[in-house]
Amino acid sequence: MRIARFTAGEEPMYGVVTGDVDEFGQPADDTVVVGLAGDPLYVGVKLLQQEHQLADVRLLAPVLPRSKVVGIGRNYAAHAAEQGFEVPDEPLMFLKPNTSVVGPGDPIYYPRQSQEVHFEGELAVVIGRICRDVPVEKATDVIHGYTIANDVTARDLQRKDGQFTRAKGFDSFCPLGPWIETDLDPHDFAEGRAVQTHLNGDLVQDGSTSDLIFDIPTLVAHVSSVMTLLPGDVILTGTPEGVGPMNPGDEVEISIAGIGTLTNKVAMR
Repeated sequence: MRIARFTAGEEPMYGVVTGDVDEFGQPADDTVVVGLAGDPLYVGVKLLQQEHQLADVRLLAPVLPRSKVVGIGRNYAAHAAEQGFEVPDEPLMFLKPNTSVVGPGDPIYYPRQSQEVHFEGELAVVIGRICRDVPVEKATDVIHGYTIANDVTARDLQRKDGQFTRAKGFDSFCPLGPWIETDLDPHDFAEGRAVQTHLNGDLVQDGSTSDLIFDIPTLVAHVSSVMTLLPGDVILTGTPEGVGPMNPGDEVEISIAGIGTLTNKVAMR
């Protein structure tokens, strides 16, 4: 099931995207969004007698984390190497504020404090219920679904500060979308699904989730052993190699097989 958050010109609402969508999120002409009676994280999936053509609505960030976005650093060996780091012995966690979240089509604002802002295409895990100390074998019980993220990073500030908070925390530095796919299993990603980023149409990242150092159940268990996870919290699972700079006017497209495509443009703040 593909759960979207959208607006048809009025108040934002949730819906289920039905109809044919190819593996990289390109919808068929008959694709529609069926409205839902509230946030399915809290009220379940209750369909309304209300349909919109997908082409006629504006998709928003599919989830608004009430609490936090937890990032995982250096979770692909090749990306760690391109940044000059060793692979960590355990998942390397950092936090992005929920105010960094924007949706498909929203601008990524280039902050005046930085001269080197990078894209990082990633698979994102959306938590479905409150949980703590989740065993690896129970991780699927607390996962609501999966979406796509761009873990935007001011690389020069990351080097300068020696930590991640400012570099990854600016408003608009966590685009999410286009929707949440609930019918996938962590095993699907362990077998491998393509993670690709295009910058102005050119392929710049071409990875696979099979290359994750720490798989999704391990990440859920590790993060929840440190902090309580709430419904709507998001875990970013790391980025493949190929990260690089983007500039005002650039367009970034991130695609993950089985989920869709997230597109954003870069603009000056």
